Amino acid sequence: MDVEASIAAVWRIESARLIAGVGRIVRDVGTAEELAQDALVAALETWPTTGVPDNPGAWLMTTAKRKAIDRIRHVKRADEKHQQIARDLEPERPDLEAALDDDVGDDLLRLVFTACHPVLSPESRVALALRVLGGLTVPEIARAFVVPEPTMAQRLVRAKKARAGVPYEMPHGEELEARLSSVLEVIYLIFNEGYAATAGDDLMRPGLCSDALRLGRIVAGLMPEAAEVHGLVALMEIQASRQAARTTATGE
Repeated sequence: MDVEASIAAVWRIESARLIAGVGRIVRDVGTAEELAQDALVAALETWPTTGVPDNPGAWLMTTAKRKAIDRIRHVKRADEKHQQIARDLEPERPDLEAALDDDVGDDLLRLVFTACHPVLSPESRVALALRVLGGLTVPEIARAFVVPEPTMAQRLVRAKKARAGVPYEMPHGEELEARLSSVLEVIYLIFNEGYAATAGDDLMRPGLCSDALRLGRIVAGLMPEAAEVHGLVALMEIQASRQAARTTATGE
């Protein structure tokens, strides 16, 4: 596998964790996506010369977080009007350098709940979840929904605008329970679209099933006491085990 292919494979696996980890620092998912992309660009510029690191995910995370810290410091220096905003961030992050070593588990769960906020329409939740958590590109998501790329791009823009007012934080109490249902709904919708495609020539889209299973396993791992999450993952695992037997070699 060449370096660019290796980077693409790592990005698909690590992108959600990158966005989650950086999101805790900048407190905004959109900005976190930009910084994660900056880290990807740095990898594309560096790895062809130095080779792929032994732990590429950690390399990308460190690079993305350092870029986030640099951005915060630049804002502090560049614009006095932003000083109050920067000070407001300090109680959350008294030591910005220490953020490089923090565990991203809680951050990833926070990202899942932010991407699947009930303020978004169901179709927007699915599209954003595929984009942010599934690591799919706009063309890939457009193909999954069988819509033109410009249509999907506009849908994602509208969803991001709606998401702009959503705080990057974990809900609590009754809000957590209500949000969890939305998270599970999105994961199941993604899986269902892959297991029985609503449009197109193919009966199934296995890639979507894989994405849904990965998200379900993430949530189950981060919320081990949530029985409903494990129930959904078990259901998807059972259904996914039948994929190979659902069609013949000719697609019938």
